[in-house]
Amino acid sequence: MRYDLNLLRTFIALLEERSVTRAAKRLGITQPALSNTLARCRELFQDPLFIRERYGMRPTEKALAIGPAIRDALGEIDHLVLEQQTFDPATTTQRFVIAANDYVEYVFVPRLVERLQYRAPGIQIRIVPYGADLAETGVAAGDTALVLGRIVDPPDNLVVQPLMEDGLACVLRADHPFQGDQLTRDAFESLKHVNMLPPGRLKKGLFEALGRQGLERDVAVSVTHFLSIPELIATTDYCTTLPNLICRRFVRDPRLRVVTPPADLGTFPVHLGWHVRYRQDPAHQWLREQIHDVGRELMAEGEEAR
Repeated sequence: MRYDLNLLRTFIALLEERSVTRAAKRLGITQPALSNTLARCRELFQDPLFIRERYGMRPTEKALAIGPAIRDALGEIDHLVLEQQTFDPATTTQRFVIAANDYVEYVFVPRLVERLQYRAPGIQIRIVPYGADLAETGVAAGDTALVLGRIVDPPDNLVVQPLMEDGLACVLRADHPFQGDQLTRDAFESLKHVNMLPPGRLKKGLFEALGRQGLERDVAVSVTHFLSIPELIATTDYCTTLPNLICRRFVRDPRLRVVTPPADLGTFPVHLGWHVRYRQDPAHQWLREQIHDVGRELMAEGEEAR
């Protein structure tokens, strides 16, 4: 029996996107072209496959049943093709889109770019925002190469690996009235605090950590970027609680100093995630290795600083 392999790729795109618009964009075709291909898929499998509803396309029971086998088969085909390809980081001009949260972009990306400039001078990196919604990044659809941040409840088509962990510390101005190395509970709760926005997994984690220790903060200012915090702390008696690796960068400013929180606030994870289709891609494998190496370097530096 003859059939077009693109029918199966269209089927998987619709199964993962649940939207004709998003699936067509992902495949780089028009919506009418996708609709025509869907009609051929329905004829091939003798089933409607997807039912149009108010908020998208709902897969039928048959579509859900055959989806995993088709996804695996396409992955095997991609693997066979990619095995025949070579990747030379020294000559590549490949472009990678990476979804990263604010923490990763501030702490991790500069070190990664520093590493890549010597090993892959022609490589191109584009960073797109990642808050808490994987769907918005495009990584679950395979449009974005990698996602870096805290990944919770990933879809089945996303491979997720732990990358590193970081803890939390407090920052005050160098000549702050409180001069100890560790804040007392009373001092912490009596101070005004600068909080980092927008809400996301990191913010939720900090609030939960404070709650576990029964600590309260009097938040005076909320900001949208780490870069605005040093000036706020250096010119006030306010306090901020941030990841250790960010605090380490802040203390390059002689006006600031890092102090230990009044209780152990634990650690938070940073994950690396990518679509299953890139599992055997030589270029992606190489880039993932570089990212893991940077994660290990930052973890080691964090341990030395403690």
